[in-house]
Amino acid sequence: MSRHDRTPRTGADRANLYDEITGKIIAELEAGRVPWVQPWGTTAAKAPLGLPRNAATARSYSGINVLILWGAVIEHGFPGQGWLTFRQALSLGGHVRKGERGTTVVYADRFTPEDEKRRAFEAGEEAQAIPFLKRFTVFNTAQCDDLPDGIEAAAPPPPPGMIEPQVDALIKATGIDFRIGGNRAFYVPSLDYVQVPPPAAYFEPINWHRTALHELGHASGAAHRLNRNLSGSFGSKLYSVEEITAELTSAFCCAALGIVPTVRHADYIGSWLEVLREDNRAIVRAASQASKAADWLLSFQPDAKHLPDADDLRRAA
Repeated sequence: MSRHDRTPRTGADRANLYDEITGKIIAELEAGRVPWVQPWGTTAAKAPLGLPRNAATARSYSGINVLILWGAVIEHGFPGQGWLTFRQALSLGGHVRKGERGTTVVYADRFTPEDEKRRAFEAGEEAQAIPFLKRFTVFNTAQCDDLPDGIEAAAPPPPPGMIEPQVDALIKATGIDFRIGGNRAFYVPSLDYVQVPPPAAYFEPINWHRTALHELGHASGAAHRLNRNLSGSFGSKLYSVEEITAELTSAFCCAALGIVPTVRHADYIGSWLEVLREDNRAIVRAASQASKAADWLLSFQPDAKHLPDADDLRRAA
């Protein structure tokens, strides 16, 4: 990414960027729409299900940028999930069409003020860096002309009947204590185990897998894994943030695995709104943590050609 693709901003504007992002998320939730649940597979979505990716590098976007770019794909009816900066389009031999408006995404960075460096030096301590966001602009490949053939090609969806075995194999490969039974789905941090009701308890079998990924999202935060703070009690801000993180983790994993994300805990939306109104950085942090959790979980995805039978995995679990 060239420095010319970024817009220089003042410190105040960087702070306002958190407000802009959080304000959009709040507006969506207040309107009854959940930003990590989009109408994939319907006439409202022309693009295929999947994570947005940089068409030049093939790397998937992460964190809050996933929600920003998913929203842009649906809002503008783009047919694909590939994105480029203005200069990347040129470097590929193409160009952004005149008059096209880009989508603002963000890059998290940190800086250490000079006063903090002096304070830390005098106190013999480590200087504390301050996180902030940089903004830059990307364009969907549908907004570009003369790109090389194949640059907009998306990965084919998993073959029918292979998604569930992939998730079952992933669950087993994580090594997390995963128990099936009861009538509630939950993760117990103190004992480090996940429990999910049997698949027969779900109206659609795929809902069992969505729920399993949500609870595994919580388990990823254990101290010996990704080390998130899981000590929040029900109803607390910490608890609500962890629920958002698990929701996003499940959504990101589902999109990567070919499962349309849904809301697992719609009854928490009120508490999520309270947290976002109080802390304009909460959703950015939660989305960042969710991407780390999704990457960790997806790293256990076995090679599809070596997948065992799904029923065998459920019995083994």
